[in-house]
Amino acid sequence: MIVSEVFHITINKKMYKRFGLLCLLAGLGQLLYAQKNDSLDQVLDSLFIENFENRKNERLKLLHAEPLYIDLIRDLGARKGEREWNFGTGLTDNLGFDKYEALVEYEWAPADRLGLEVELPFTFYYNTKGIDSGRLNPGGRLNSLKLASQWTFLVNAAAKTSLAVGYLHEFLLPSFRDYGKESMLTGHLAEPFFIAAKRWGKNYHTLLYTGPVLEYTNASKNWNAGFQANISMHYMLPGTRNFLGVETNMEWGGHDFDMVLRPQMRLAITDHLLIGIVAGIPVRRENQRLSSFCRLIYEPESHNKFKKR
Repeated sequence: MIVSEVFHITINKKMYKRFGLLCLLAGLGQLLYAQKNDSLDQVLDSLFIENFENRKNERLKLLHAEPLYIDLIRDLGARKGEREWNFGTGLTDNLGFDKYEALVEYEWAPADRLGLEVELPFTFYYNTKGIDSGRLNPGGRLNSLKLASQWTFLVNAAAKTSLAVGYLHEFLLPSFRDYGKESMLTGHLAEPFFIAAKRWGKNYHTLLYTGPVLEYTNASKNWNAGFQANISMHYMLPGTRNFLGVETNMEWGGHDFDMVLRPQMRLAITDHLLIGIVAGIPVRRENQRLSSFCRLIYEPESHNKFKKR
């Protein structure tokens, strides 16, 4: 009895030792495999960035993560002939009504480091608190005809930094229900802006988009001045243009300050088609609650021969 118990304990100890040794070897193998994969990912990532930034007979263009809600006018350092279509939809939960957004946008680069944009943004509203909330509903509309330009004046490979300036102008339009009752042009919105973007290492990206906002309305006959600062931080997955990040939109106007956090992700569906998904969390906004936004990005192949993953 005692011998059998000792034999049983001995066998168990040997099994435990072997099991422990197998686990250790498996762990070391997994570690070596992971290190090998990490090294491979780093090599592929380096090749991807090199192919993106340095092309034969073309100017240097750095890889930066572009925010999805306040997007740029073409990429920073855009190359001549690049172009892009954007289709966006969004929903914002406001007190008294829901706001539905839609946009169609076309961007192109007529010259190196110069981007141009034409956008048609639409907004529709749905009352959520009955007839009494109708007075809060601004009415569905084509918001404006939006024209913009952007010039990247610095592309520094050593610092992995790009700097740009630009100008956006909106010709404001009335709500659909007011067509024929007032002028088709109700005002102007002018936004000169400055952009600074930096990549930290290979995968971490930061970007600042900031500048004044000047609005003129025919009703007031006055210009109202505000200021915006949009800061974004992203992590781009190695060897791809897929990313995760957060965009912070801040606006000052008179004595009012609004701030919205926008967690977001971008995913490449094909070499020329990407989708971006954004959530909106207001930090300082009296009438806005949670929101969502989706952007479909299409880059035609004819003017973009380099395949992006």
